[in-house]
Amino acid sequence: MNNNIILIGMPGAGKSTVGVILAKRLGFDFVDTDLLIQSRCGARLQQIIDTHGLPHFREIEEQTLIDLDVQNSVVATGGSVIYCPRGMEALAGKGVFVYLQVPLTNLEQRLADMGQRGLVMRKGQTLAHLYQQRVPLYEKYAQLTQDCTNLNAEQVAGALEAALNRYFYSAD
Repeated sequence: MNNNIILIGMPGAGKSTVGVILAKRLGFDFVDTDLLIQSRCGARLQQIIDTHGLPHFREIEEQTLIDLDVQNSVVATGGSVIYCPRGMEALAGKGVFVYLQVPLTNLEQRLADMGQRGLVMRKGQTLAHLYQQRVPLYEKYAQLTQDCTNLNAEQVAGALEAALNRYFYSAD
C-alpha cells in the first residue's frame, strides 16, 4: 500500500497550507493537484472554467488524478475532486483520504476572493448550497476526519501528524 496522505475538503479549508506544513513534518513531498492542472493547461483554474466550462474542467481534473504518480507525498486536492469518481477511485489506491472539516461560517470568512479561486460551482450557486452538497461526499470518502475549528494551520498539521501515526500504527 502506498502511504500518501490525500487531503480533501472545501475550498478554503486549508488543504494547501496544511499540506505544506504536514509534508515538512513527515519528511514527505508536497503535491497540489490544482497547480498540476494549471501547469497542464497553461491557465489559472478560473480561466479554464470560464473558457471551457465545468464539464471540461472536471474531465481535466479527473485525468490529472488518474495520472498522478507519487509516493511518500502529501497531496492537496481541489475541493471538487469528490465529483470525479474514477479519479477518487484511482487516488484511493494511492493513499489515505483525510477530510479537513471546517464549519461553513469559517469558510465564508476565508473565501472573500471566491471569484478568483477557480471554485467549481454553477452560476448562481451559493457557498452554503455547495457546502451542503459536498460535505456528505467528503465524509463518504474520508478515512480520517480532522476538525479544523478554531485551529491554525500549524495546529491542524500537528493534530494530523498524531492522528496519522495512530492510523498507520493501528493498521499494522
